[in-house]
Amino acid sequence: MKTVLVALLAISLISSGLVHGASAQVQAGGVSKEGSWFVGEGLKKGDYFSYSLCHVYYKDCTKFQIDFWVEGDQQVGSENQWHLKTLVKDGGKTHKGTINLGKIAAEPIGSSKNMVPYAAAFKSSLSWLSAYATGDIKDSTGKGPKKFAMPSWGKIGNIGGEQILPSSEEKIAVPDGIFDTVRISWKTGGKINNVWVVDNFPFPVKADTYAHVSSGVPPQEYRFELLDYQKDVKKDPFEKEKDSGEVIRDKNCPAITDQFAFVTKNTNTNTMIINVKYSPQKPMQGCPMDMIIDFKRSANQEEFVSQVHYDILVVEMTADGAKPIRSVANEDNRDTLFTTGGQVRTTIDIKESGKTTYAIYVSGTGPETAPDSAKAGFVTFDVDVQAGTSTTPPKDIPPKGDIVIPSWIKSNAQFWADGKITDKDFVSGLQYLINQKIIKIPSSTTASAKSDTIPAWVKDAAKFWAQGQTTDKDFVNGIQYLITNGIIKLKS
Repeated sequence: MKTVLVALLAISLISSGLVHGASAQVQAGGVSKEGSWFVGEGLKKGDYFSYSLCHVYYKDCTKFQIDFWVEGDQQVGSENQWHLKTLVKDGGKTHKGTINLGKIAAEPIGSSKNMVPYAAAFKSSLSWLSAYATGDIKDSTGKGPKKFAMPSWGKIGNIGGEQILPSSEEKIAVPDGIFDTVRISWKTGGKINNVWVVDNFPFPVKADTYAHVSSGVPPQEYRFELLDYQKDVKKDPFEKEKDSGEVIRDKNCPAITDQFAFVTKNTNTNTMIINVKYSPQKPMQGCPMDMIIDFKRSANQEEFVSQVHYDILVVEMTADGAKPIRSVANEDNRDTLFTTGGQVRTTIDIKESGKTTYAIYVSGTGPETAPDSAKAGFVTFDVDVQAGTSTTPPKDIPPKGDIVIPSWIKSNAQFWADGKITDKDFVSGLQYLINQKIIKIPSSTTASAKSDTIPAWVKDAAKFWAQGQTTDKDFVNGIQYLITNGIIKLKS
């Protein structure tokens, strides 16, 4: 009877998850597929790759495109390395350079100066598995090619690190096509990380991974997918591409240090607290400024707000409110910036001088593809910028007849339609369109509004436009008609 009770107790403990020890730590993987893989397997001269990629340490996982062509190999000291011609398309800029890869571990070990941040992202994403799976090195370190049937390829180095497992065979679709892959996976902070590799293909075709955190929502660590692959490319595919060039810095730029100016404010909508630190404390026109932004919960300032859609604006304070005159997101050809974990460190170029008002503008929270505007709001702060060399680029002139409206105005239209900003705030956006001559009105008229001068049905029209049901041109023509005919009343 005693034996039966002990057995029942053991079953109860196992089923309730209360058994600890070595047996609870066992993780087993392995698939039935024959063969092995390592980073760089099958890489050869003439291979061309194009990837869409982001990494948490580069602009908080802001996506860019990296294309590289294996021109050949190159002797560097005593080591023979792969030499890659590389093209990066990052926002509205194009960068041409080179990256060198090792042959045993196909990871970046050198690059041209302009490729340094991208090579770092490459090493920590496309080549990340080279820490476990390399070419044959004929020693007992445990590295070398890894068989798909192995129960584990290794263990993550952090405390409590999980096993890296060949988990399943899967057909995976990426822009370049459909591949038969082996999914390599591990756990981080409750999230499953996945990298999909193809036998005899040098780099994974897709990845979706998360950073290790002790608490809170794990931020995206890296994400990529294969856009294009070609073999036996004989001629430099980037020959006709033009490099955007480096930003010209003032030679007297003050140093960026750990001595920060600090701002902390609640948003105008009281939905979150935004902390901003920037260095140098007295930035100079034509120079970079380091900025750290924390998005914190109003109810508990120890907790970050996750999945924040935001922008860094330069604004002009007018009687009608804050009027944006510069958007960092728009300069990078993006609608908004995005942070998964609620903390951002970035560098921006200072183009203004004198007293400059910056705004951190939150357009919403939630997944990248489906932001929720419930926590929208902004904070502003003044920075005393020393005069220097202006780096303001010439404005791009859109093709004749095209209507180009900044994304923040569309966000404003949605917020206004939802009752989250006032008529006055919305009309300040119209004033921007008037100043940019996108909306044309009589010269004796300027935009302003009281809450009772805009009919309610106009909000419906703005909402349809914000949701993509009407075009930018239709919106501008409609607003211009409403102003000209006095339906939206403006003061002279």
